[in-house]
Amino acid sequence: MYLVGGILRDLLLGREKENPDFDFCLKKGSINFGKKLSHRIKAGFVILDKEHGAARLVKKIKDKVCTLDFTDFRGANLEKDLLHRDFTINALALELEKVFVSANLHNLLIDPYGGRQDLEKKIIRTVNNKAFSEDPLRILRTFSFSSLLNFKIDKKTLNLAKLERHRLKMVSSERIRDELFKIFDSLDAFGCLNQLDELKILEIIFPEIKKMRGIGQGPYHHLDVWQHTLETLREFEQLTVELKNNHRIQDYLNGVIAGERRRRALLKFGALLHDIGKPAALRHEDGKTIFHGHERIGLEITQGIARRLKFSNDEINSLKVTVLWHLRPGYLADNEELTPRAIFRYFRDTGREAIGILLLSVADQRATKGPLTTGKTRRHHEKIAFGLIKEYFRRKKEKKSARLINGNDLIKKFRLEPSPLIGRILSEVEESQAIGKIRTKKQAFRLAKKFIK
Repeated sequence: MYLVGGILRDLLLGREKENPDFDFCLKKGSINFGKKLSHRIKAGFVILDKEHGAARLVKKIKDKVCTLDFTDFRGANLEKDLLHRDFTINALALELEKVFVSANLHNLLIDPYGGRQDLEKKIIRTVNNKAFSEDPLRILRTFSFSSLLNFKIDKKTLNLAKLERHRLKMVSSERIRDELFKIFDSLDAFGCLNQLDELKILEIIFPEIKKMRGIGQGPYHHLDVWQHTLETLREFEQLTVELKNNHRIQDYLNGVIAGERRRRALLKFGALLHDIGKPAALRHEDGKTIFHGHERIGLEITQGIARRLKFSNDEINSLKVTVLWHLRPGYLADNEELTPRAIFRYFRDTGREAIGILLLSVADQRATKGPLTTGKTRRHHEKIAFGLIKEYFRRKKEKKSARLINGNDLIKKFRLEPSPLIGRILSEVEESQAIGKIRTKKQAFRLAKKFIK
């Protein structure tokens, strides 16, 4: 039995994973061995591929979840099996029996394809020219590994990825999604996506971006719609670095939305989609370029993309709210002073995405450097945005006031039938209560009466 792949790579690099994965290979009998082992160590067991002999065990140890994969050789011997691995840095092996004789990892390491040397040189290189045809997802993995490890991609591997990019259409959307999130989780998603874009790989995954290229945006912008989108992502990543010591914001960004996917990564995806509705909204009126309503068109496109990639409902809702309201902070910043009503409505409409939208808005503004954009307007925009972020956290500490009246009160007092009108009245009352305009039940009924009329 051999330990292979990523765990050895990470040991050599000194990297630790929160939930480690262990890959083992045997000449044959992996499924039977895995099944017996699962009983011995009381772990979950599932057959991944009966035909090719692959099984997985999942074992929870304290607060960590360990995954153990067992596979049969994909070749006549170990060397042939390693030839079918994705990259040289993952085509490493260790014979387990010998570990009990010697603890020197470097002496025991089996490395037929120069993986250790590529680790030292910080290079991502495929083991063979059929790597991408065997599993097209490896095309995307090339870049996620490059982004995660901060390694350069071998030129031959880059050319092969470009040549084979059409094969990504055959990969399941869930696998594409998971690999994309590895890129968004990295510190330089912009650099990685920019490289994918230059090789025309990104548009295989998101054909919608083709329409964004070459669309000018008027004198407030210096880039076309697509280049501005990438620049917004770059600015967003830079902004999160600037705010690295703001623990409240960092805790917010590190919040888990679904599975192991965090808000930070989802917001980077939101940055990529925030202007995706502009091509369909493009109009030229009186010599001006306008995109009126692009956020609502973008919401529909975003929902389609998110469903295509099998996002969870929580992630879809988060993205929809982000795209729909990404212009709102800019509208608020157009005013010298914010009214309590405007602040209440912003937090009411954006909910849990309020801070993310404000951060995205700052990045969006920083990515807008046309001749009509001034430093003064940018500073005012950021003052408003960061002021609202402080207000968000202040309000989170406050105990929410009890409702002055409810739906039953309205039905009894005004002899109303249950209908959407009751919800609208309660919303109006809640808003007036939140901004301090009313404080008593009597005032609430008076406002309700006026609203009904």
